Amino acid sequence: MSRLAKILSLLFISFWLLVALFPTLLAPGDPLAIDPAAAFQSPNWAHPMGTDESGRDVMTRVIHGARDSLFIGVAATGLGMGIAIVFGTISGLAPRWLDEIILRILEALYAIPSLLMALLIIAFTGPGVGPAIVAVGLSTAPGYARLVRSQIRTLKDSEMIQAATVLGRGTLLRTGNHLIPNALRPLLALLTLGVGQAVIWASALSFLGLGTPPPAPEWGAMLAAGRTYLHLAWWLSLFPGLAIVLVAAGTTMIGRALGGKVNPV
Repeated sequence: MSRLAKILSLLFISFWLLVALFPTLLAPGDPLAIDPAAAFQSPNWAHPMGTDESGRDVMTRVIHGARDSLFIGVAATGLGMGIAIVFGTISGLAPRWLDEIILRILEALYAIPSLLMALLIIAFTGPGVGPAIVAVGLSTAPGYARLVRSQIRTLKDSEMIQAATVLGRGTLLRTGNHLIPNALRPLLALLTLGVGQAVIWASALSFLGLGTPPPAPEWGAMLAAGRTYLHLAWWLSLFPGLAIVLVAAGTTMIGRALGGKVNPV
């Protein structure tokens, strides 16, 4: 990947993070404010991305929707990695018989398509932002756990750990101060890739009516609402869909730049 592509990807994601944290800087209006008289306006100077069936400004909703979409993606990835650290570390340090049991369970869960697992979880918990975070996080955890286990097993017999043992540091200190930090360092790039994938899955759940409920300005929910009027107002689906694609592509490019070569989820 060229240096220019890396810089542009980083700037692009930084822009969306800024938008997610401070949406009113670019869109001071209310994303839920309706104006029936202005419904279905195509992109124009007053509304650069047009308006929807209720007269709401699409650009305002896309900008404010970055907070929900990125929050779900980051939170779900963090949850998945947190669970993975616990089970991956236990498996990596456990006796062989216990490691085999945990590994078989992880492999069985990993074999289930992640989006299908998320749908199964939501079927029990019900739709909403919280359940979407839990569903996406749990569905990505097996892939991350397998990678954490592999790193732990590689590092636990290294000279660094042997030196810590000679210095009298206990198992908890060796694990917390040496094993886990060094095991996670190679996975940072994959976490970046995971955020982009989680944004797509969260949007897919909202598109199916299982994530953020309307009229919240979440990209997947906006995409779902726009498909009803696709023949009449193409911009309703184009712009939130474009935001999903660009954010996922940007995080993927950053992950590749950081050295990620495998998608763990």
